[in-house]
Amino acid sequence: MAPRFIARQLSHPKGFLGALIRFLMNRHNARMNTFALDQLKLEPTDHVLEIGFGGGSTLPSLLDATTFVAGLDRSNDVIAFAKRRFSKHVKSGRADFRQGTVEALPFGASAFNKVCTVNTVYFWTSLEAGFAEIYRVLKPQGRVAVGFLPKERMDQMGMPEDIFTTRAPLDVVGAITKAGFKDVLTARPEPHTPWNVVIATR
Repeated sequence: MAPRFIARQLSHPKGFLGALIRFLMNRHNARMNTFALDQLKLEPTDHVLEIGFGGGSTLPSLLDATTFVAGLDRSNDVIAFAKRRFSKHVKSGRADFRQGTVEALPFGASAFNKVCTVNTVYFWTSLEAGFAEIYRVLKPQGRVAVGFLPKERMDQMGMPEDIFTTRAPLDVVGAITKAGFKDVLTARPEPHTPWNVVIATR
């Protein structure tokens, strides 16, 4: 079983070890992040929300490609780091970083064209509540991309069950469909890729 302190840091990075975890997450999630963003088909006028942005590796690309980027994370350390790193974008009104959870997104209705989240669904208390909130903050025809390692592979890693809730693809697809999303599909860059990205349209 993975050490509990590592599992806690993955779910909520904090302190010096949290900074190291953010760096490692950037490297580990790089390919999934890139693929997930590709599925969103970003436009220059887009307003984008990234949920659980961790080390922030996707934020420069998002800021380069779109008009406005918001980031949500459960960790105050992660939020403080992003506000320092992207202070010019925050001051100019092109970026906004807030602490919170997916089940109660601190943003108004129909605020975004695109939403992306990678390797966070294990920490949601409710898939149904999370996707209902994502649906609420997306504009009509907005797209969401959700990347994650499926249950059969996550279970092999032995993560503590009280910190990680492993998710089967069918459960994610079912919850996102129940929230009202349409054109739901599951994609991988190659057939042998171990992770999935679920894409859907509001």
